[in-house]
Amino acid sequence: MKQIIETDRAPAAIGPYSQAVKVAAGTMIFCSGQIPLDPDTGEIVGESAADQGRRVIENLKAVLKEAGADCSQVVKTTLYLADMRDFTAVNEVYAACFLSTPPARAAIAVRDLPKGAKVMIDAIAVV
Repeated sequence: MKQIIETDRAPAAIGPYSQAVKVAAGTMIFCSGQIPLDPDTGEIVGESAADQGRRVIENLKAVLKEAGADCSQVVKTTLYLADMRDFTAVNEVYAACFLSTPPARAAIAVRDLPKGAKVMIDAIAVV
């Protein structure tokens, strides 16, 4: 059994996915990729990749909180960038969320992201 996690403190799913899924035992949380949408307006926040990265992290934190977790419990992330030249700027923002025990991570450049976003991050947490 799994529990679907949804919060209005992060943007609603804009496709066939959940903000997060908590497995029956309650030990793992699978967070769908977050893009820099304002949860109230549904619009992209930020012009630069760094600004968008900050909003993505805030959205991710909101989903994790709703599931009973925080950044310290994230064990794996994937960072998707529309332009790999933005990696350093986004990495600085990302690092602020994962100060003490950073999770395993993959970072990849993609051709396009939903709504023209420059950054998307998904995560797996253990609670």
